Amino acid sequence: MGEVLEDYALSKREQKKGTLKKVGIIGCGTMGQEIAHVISKNGFEVTFVDVSEERITEVFLELNQSLDEVINKWGLTVSEKRAILSRIHGTTNYGDISDCNLIIESINSRKAGTSIEIRKDIFRKAEAVVSSDTIISSNTSTLIISELASVLEHPERAVGLHFLSPASTVKIVEIVKGLYTSEYAIDFVTRFARTLDKKVIQLVESPGNISTRLIVTLINEACETLMEGVAPAQQVDETMRLGFGMQFGPLEMADRIGLDRVIRWMDNLYQEFGDPKFKPNPIIKRLARAGHIGRKTGAGFYKYKNGSIIGESVHCPEYR
Repeated sequence: MGEVLEDYALSKREQKKGTLKKVGIIGCGTMGQEIAHVISKNGFEVTFVDVSEERITEVFLELNQSLDEVINKWGLTVSEKRAILSRIHGTTNYGDISDCNLIIESINSRKAGTSIEIRKDIFRKAEAVVSSDTIISSNTSTLIISELASVLEHPERAVGLHFLSPASTVKIVEIVKGLYTSEYAIDFVTRFARTLDKKVIQLVESPGNISTRLIVTLINEACETLMEGVAPAQQVDETMRLGFGMQFGPLEMADRIGLDRVIRWMDNLYQEFGDPKFKPNPIIKRLARAGHIGRKTGAGFYKYKNGSIIGESVHCPEYR
């Protein structure tokens, strides 16, 4: 790794500006949990803020389940799981993240339309409790970090910090420089990402960054191929996975992301660019309306049992 924990003076009693001891995560859905996992695994304390005590209980149940899945694949030991969970704490009170050196907003809003106003409100609430040199970041990829930063008294502290799913295995992190973002903020999150053994992709803000902008167009085109009856979903995915070395094919990837999230990403990009290639394919919208949003509901493009694919859910005309 390019950095070590000592670079953040974790063993010292007093922290200096630029050191990192504790990370606050606001919103601990699927992506927030993945981020919490990878941060805690690397030795940092994590406090996440969520909407209720009931939701906090659910988060720890979901974390337990996901970590058990890693254990079952020999990717983690029971003692390592206990250590990871011991460094993660949940709260409904923003005051509990006041001593964090880095804040990561990672909400998963299910409301229709853009979540920009919700995220702005989160940025305001976070800034009200943290110190003047705490970095406030967002994991969003389809909204502009400069717009989120505009509500801050110190907008130079805002930066995009986009983890790709699954955060524990994907080696890159997109770091996004907004109009106001300081070099200090960029340097801080860059060193942090490298401590997590991530390859940093630094870019200037643009809706969708690199990753989301390209993956949604690939998902849409895979849906077009499916609708035309060229091949069933499994063969579409196998072609991209085995032919181009993708970790998952585009349709399985959509299921893993969640079709509801994919639709929101596409809607945001279509609103920004006005390009028809970002309009959600009818198959995706049909599945989402039926509540079949992917792996987490047991059905999407594929059918699932205990998180594993057991068959196809959507069939193109030629392969019914």
